[in-house]
Amino acid sequence: MSKSIVVFGAGPGLGRAVARRYAQSGYDVVLVARSRPPLESFAQELTAAGATAHVVTADLADTDAIPALAAQIRAVVGDPDAFYYGAAANGFIPVLDLTPQRVQDLMTLGVYSLLALVREFLPHMIEQGSGAILSAQGASALQGNPHIAGGLALAAQRNYLQALHAEVAEKGVYVGGLFIGAAIENTPFHARMEAAKAAGEPVPPMPTADPNLLADLLWDMHNTNGDAVGQYPA
Repeated sequence: MSKSIVVFGAGPGLGRAVARRYAQSGYDVVLVARSRPPLESFAQELTAAGATAHVVTADLADTDAIPALAAQIRAVVGDPDAFYYGAAANGFIPVLDLTPQRVQDLMTLGVYSLLALVREFLPHMIEQGSGAILSAQGASALQGNPHIAGGLALAAQRNYLQALHAEVAEKGVYVGGLFIGAAIENTPFHARMEAAKAAGEPVPPMPTADPNLLADLLWDMHNTNGDAVGQYPA
């Protein structure tokens, strides 16, 4: 029976690159995002390359709907062997504009929904003695930035992943997050940066990153049972 991975946040950048990387290694893939047409198109691309791909639409900001989402996933692949979580709210908020409500909104995608998914799928991974829970987020999780103050939710996620890694590594389950201080190619953020540069507007100095390279890093973290936290650039 094929292994399976669920990609939560199968957008045009890293999410799709992760799906391709795991599909190339024989995993069945479940693609999860809010809009069905882009997912259907990408699933057809994966299928044409010989993979098995399924589409499930969901709003990951609705934490209360996670049990129903998990049931939909189990209906097509059973309990997955791995999942990738790439969902996050826009954290480009000046620190002086933070309010309790805005922080709560950031925490929903940054922590609450991830935690709900872990509680759904981790028990099976522990029972079978193998599995992986992967995430990729911005490097504002590692260092406070007054212009990207939403990174506080990602810092909470990082702390949770590290604690979870310490708890389940000896049970055969890898937990890790890749924190990226670069503009990922093929994403709306990268497109906006390139458009601003072309227009002669000032943009913050930031390297770019090939999503396929980042997907390879996540794959290596998983398959070498690496540290709980990876960083790009290193």
